[in-house]
Amino acid sequence: MASATVETQADTIEETARQVPAMIRYVDPGDFVTRRYVSQGAEMNTGTYSDHEVVVRDGMPIRDHFELDTHGFMLARQPSAVQDFNDKAEVDAKYEREVEANIRALTGADHVVARGWMIRTSADLSERAKEKTDNYVHTGGIQPPAGEAHIDLNPITAQRMAEATYAEHFPDGPGFKRFLITSYWRTFSPPPQDVPLAVCDGRSADGGEEKSNTLFVVDEFPNEEDAVKPVEGEDQMIAATIPSYSPQHRWWYFSNMDRDDVLFFKFCDSDTSHTWRCPHTAFVDGAMEGAQTRASIEVRSVAFWE
Repeated sequence: MASATVETQADTIEETARQVPAMIRYVDPGDFVTRRYVSQGAEMNTGTYSDHEVVVRDGMPIRDHFELDTHGFMLARQPSAVQDFNDKAEVDAKYEREVEANIRALTGADHVVARGWMIRTSADLSERAKEKTDNYVHTGGIQPPAGEAHIDLNPITAQRMAEATYAEHFPDGPGFKRFLITSYWRTFSPPPQDVPLAVCDGRSADGGEEKSNTLFVVDEFPNEEDAVKPVEGEDQMIAATIPSYSPQHRWWYFSNMDRDDVLFFKFCDSDTSHTWRCPHTAFVDGAMEGAQTRASIEVRSVAFWE
């Protein structure tokens, strides 16, 4: 009876949240090749996608209500020692170690290993995308906001990443009982942001069709025909999970985030007794007057419990 009462109270609190109408892009159901090609300042998906009108709730007034293992995300208050997130050298020198320490504090994990950072901005990157790129590396750069609902890793990719990361960093360790792969997302542009990040309550994430979306990091985008040609060993490559639309998806965002706020959410938790993943995407917030160009930095990391 007590747990039912707590759940009812949580539902009541969440229903007080301000609701914002938004368009979120989902992959369509059907049989087609799904791949994501990324290069400097631009990204491209194969397959067909459609925009769906959804409600995104504003969680900022009840920010302390959200719990990582219940919702799949939480909002933390964690100032950074980085003075200028546009200074690549400073970010490289300071930020990943800082994030690792902060995630250990948030989760109680024995070890945390950062796996690279990326800045995303709603500013015009079209000229940057035109620049010739040789041996493009998809980390430590600047990309546009996410364009569709997704989870960065599918379960097979997540398992492989965890095993490889542990073997590389803790070769003499006893092994891990649990891994957790997450995004640590911070906006450093003034609020309100024009294209904030929305996260889907992980408890509502099931339902509807899902596909794996293979990642290809390229110097130049292929043409439409070459983009879907068979690739040997594709089932061994890094791939995301992309869901089709489901009316049960329950979306949230946090309005007016500042640079001390961190949105922390799950890509994959090997302990599925908790909420184990969190779909997410950017959306255009038309409800905020005077919105500012968004600039954010995200760090992907793997936490381990031994």
